[in-house]
Amino acid sequence: MNQPTHTRIRMFNTRDTYPNQALNNDLCQAVRAGNTVYVRGQVGTDFDGNLIGLGDPRAQAEQAMKNIKQLLEEAGSDLSHIVKTTTYLIDPRYREPVYQEVGKWLKGVFPISTGLVVSALGQPQWLVEIDVIAVIPDNWKREQA
Repeated sequence: MNQPTHTRIRMFNTRDTYPNQALNNDLCQAVRAGNTVYVRGQVGTDFDGNLIGLGDPRAQAEQAMKNIKQLLEEAGSDLSHIVKTTTYLIDPRYREPVYQEVGKWLKGVFPISTGLVVSALGQPQWLVEIDVIAVIPDNWKREQA
């Protein structure tokens, strides 16, 4: 019997997460493929759909990092195993507060990083979106907090 090559974490349909848009896409928040974890772009919205930090890019980055931490742990990894981050900002003036916040979460990790300024994100209230790729080292077991 073939084993699945990947695990989908927190599956959802966009009609539920974007009720103001006519969408119907089946997606998930993260995918573990072998020892690699891909995390969907995270914003300042918690997993219950509540926006944290309206108008505050630092607070939205903090919530995005909380989401990333949780998703990586659900996938069997953690923040220390992030190898790449991509940060999307809708205003270059948000760079300092966002990167200062992300830096708190990734102190000592040293991932590669790409930062982009874009004209808009998926909802008008979103100021920042962060996605990551992480690994799960062979024979590594996450310490339980």
